Amino acid sequence: MSPDDPTDPGRVVDARPGAAQPASPPAAAADPLPEEPREAETLDALEAAVEEAAEVVESDLSALASERDDYLDQLRRLQADFENYRKRVLKQQDELAERATEGLVADLLPVLDACDAAAQHGDDAAAPIAKALVDVLEKQGLVKLAPEGDAFDPNHHEAVAHEPGDGESVVTEVLRPGYLWKGRVLRPAMVRVRG
Repeated sequence: MSPDDPTDPGRVVDARPGAAQPASPPAAAADPLPEEPREAETLDALEAAVEEAAEVVESDLSALASERDDYLDQLRRLQADFENYRKRVLKQQDELAERATEGLVADLLPVLDACDAAAQHGDDAAAPIAKALVDVLEKQGLVKLAPEGDAFDPNHHEAVAHEPGDGESVVTEVLRPGYLWKGRVLRPAMVRVRG
């Protein structure tokens, strides 16, 4: 123990006023160097945390952009599917209406045949009715096949009588007229063929 040690029991202290007191040992000076590394470590840790958070945010943004693109692709496919469905349904409705109309016209053909037969037997009252009916149906797409003198076509004509002749088969007489409905054969013409 040193004589300046305040905990020394043998130490003499002058109690007079104004007497100089032995100086107490100087306290250890605070070293600023240890705190600077702590601040640097804290800054490094903060920078690392910010970088990590930035990476997480960037990863989340990338995932959200990918998800957005997937949803956008699904929406576009759904819109295209719906547009195709709508077109298909409209086409089916048109085809159904065409078939229904074609069926009605096919049912009216015997009426036309009856009017033609009545006109051929001298009933003049049937001719205007047949003409009015044919005019209305022709506006909608009915075409009468009048193949007399034309070459025989099995797609448009039904041969019920055949006469011998030279060369190509030719329609010589129409026994029952045929009809096309919007370009399709509704009923083939019943004909006599030579050749």
